[in-house]
Amino acid sequence: MQHLSKLLEIEKSNLAWVLRLGLQGLRAQLEEARNKEARNKDARDPGMPACEELLRELDMLLEPAFEPVPLEESKETASPSEEESSLEESSLEESSLEENEYPFDPVPPPPEELKLSRLRESLIEDQKLSEYVGKVELSDSKDAILWNEVQRLLLRVPEREADSWRTQAINLAKEVGFSITEAKKSLIPLPLIGNFSQDKQVIYPGIKVNGNDKVGLYWSERQGFDLRLAKEKLEGELNLLAGVVYICLKFIEIDSNLNHALKSVERFRVISLNEESQKDRYSTALIDRFGRAITADKSADPVKILRGRLDLDEAIHSLVYYPPADRFSWWGKLQQQARDTLQQVAARARQAGHQVQVRSLWGSFANVSSRSKDDLELDSGGTPGEVSACLRVYAKIDEEVLPGRVLFRSLR
Repeated sequence: MQHLSKLLEIEKSNLAWVLRLGLQGLRAQLEEARNKEARNKDARDPGMPACEELLRELDMLLEPAFEPVPLEESKETASPSEEESSLEESSLEESSLEENEYPFDPVPPPPEELKLSRLRESLIEDQKLSEYVGKVELSDSKDAILWNEVQRLLLRVPEREADSWRTQAINLAKEVGFSITEAKKSLIPLPLIGNFSQDKQVIYPGIKVNGNDKVGLYWSERQGFDLRLAKEKLEGELNLLAGVVYICLKFIEIDSNLNHALKSVERFRVISLNEESQKDRYSTALIDRFGRAITADKSADPVKILRGRLDLDEAIHSLVYYPPADRFSWWGKLQQQARDTLQQVAARARQAGHQVQVRSLWGSFANVSSRSKDDLELDSGGTPGEVSACLRVYAKIDEEVLPGRVLFRSLR
């Protein structure tokens, strides 16, 4: 960088101006590529740290105490002989710049061939799948990204149907030369939680691709929880809930199709978590409610504990897809694992002498609307006129009624 800096510091130098132009172009291209890689949630480019350092060095180089004078301005003070020389050099430089926008414009890499294009097309055209997940939109850039998108899509449909589509996906992947792998080093780990994670160690398999792409999911005994949730070891229900909350936070990072409908954050609509402010506000609320549940648990007051768990359960179930995942899908069963713990807390409150009712709201919206409040109407997914997702259960503690909240499919 020494000679670059020395040339850039020369006042009224045409060469300094050309160099500055080239470095600015290089910096702009690097920054654009860096930002694109930063948005790629499925794989992190190993060159990112070095790129950040290089951008900082370029910023330092491109911030001198003065600006070099452009070619046209330098001609005004040049002598006749200098002017002729300058015109000749300027002509050559302008010709070079016309051929190439930036002197240091890198050669773009060839686009990656999408081997799984048949899989992508078959799922997009599958009308049965669209009944569960709405309009199917899948990546056409890289096989690793596409495979993860397909498999995460299948986590939202009933498990029997998901297994059938997953078999189809595996067969199509093998036909185009991919090897299916369940090697842990190639998969993304999730922490073991309750009985739910005992059915299958691998949630969905990966395919072998070039590079270090993590393609696949599995339950890991070694995967710890987010330190934002708890720093001490948790037991029983709280340990299971910590695992569910961790998975919610993880999926927010890796799945751009997630939305939320948490009333304390956004009361009037289901909103995408692709909005950075919504992502931050929802994640903060989820973590805060988990912390309050831990605090309530230490109080040994059964009613206080139940209230904390009801609030946490609402935050977990307010993380939704549009349309909502089927109740009997992998995602639906994961959330149900958390909700099942409410009955245990309610039972302890009854044993302490309190009158407690806790009820999930499903079925016809007309039948449950008297027990819910601030419900949201959807135009797709599920059965018209029925509840698509129970965001908050109905509860009654002694004489106090705590209304539930649901998403329901409109009759229109």
